[in-house]
Amino acid sequence: MGAFVVWRRMAYFGDTLAHSALLGIALGFLFDINLNLAVVACCVLLALLLVSLQRQHIVATDTLLGIMAHSSLSLGLVAVALLDNVRIDLIEYLFGDLLAIAPEDLYWIYGGGVLVLFLVWKLWDQLLAITINEELAKVEGVNTLGVRLALMLLIATVIAVAMKLVGILLITSLLIIPAAAARRLAHTPEQMAIYASLLGMIAVVGGITASWFWDTPAGPSVVVAALVEFLLLYAAPRGLSRA
Repeated sequence: MGAFVVWRRMAYFGDTLAHSALLGIALGFLFDINLNLAVVACCVLLALLLVSLQRQHIVATDTLLGIMAHSSLSLGLVAVALLDNVRIDLIEYLFGDLLAIAPEDLYWIYGGGVLVLFLVWKLWDQLLAITINEELAKVEGVNTLGVRLALMLLIATVIAVAMKLVGILLITSLLIIPAAAARRLAHTPEQMAIYASLLGMIAVVGGITASWFWDTPAGPSVVVAALVEFLLLYAAPRGLSRA
């Protein structure tokens, strides 16, 4: 999914969805429902709302994203503050805590991962078509609105289920940095998607290892590891770059 975020310049959209996750957590506590389900529902609803507002052309997309990102984060913080009978570790949700992931969280992560991978596999050609040229894809019979909505919902799902890894404020970085690094190596879209996944996994392992040896926060350590990968690849000779 990070490859599509990079190709379509959707990093700010990812941040908007990530910020809405805190509102989902607060609503989960307020209505006493599963937090993972509340976060997924909130991210998906925000994605649907964004698509609806984009079609109405009320304001520019970047302005709309800015309003929704900071408003949802602020609403989440206010809602958390109003929960008098609940103690919430905001640091864990804002920056993640890999070492505090419970078995229930793993079920959501694995289940969400399998679902997203299956849908990406089924929709790959259409997703690639609207990314290359949306008007041409529409002429060729692709339901561009439906596919674009599916892409936003897939990104929303990924952010919601992976939030525990690096937290609300850093989850988008785990999407875009490995993908941006993979761009240096890839010659085809498929290669970039695969390399981005591999680099992301290496960053997670490297970040956890660094956290173990140097007693640093796990989530930010993962992002730093991804940044190191990016810098090393772009500092390498041009022979490693894509054709």
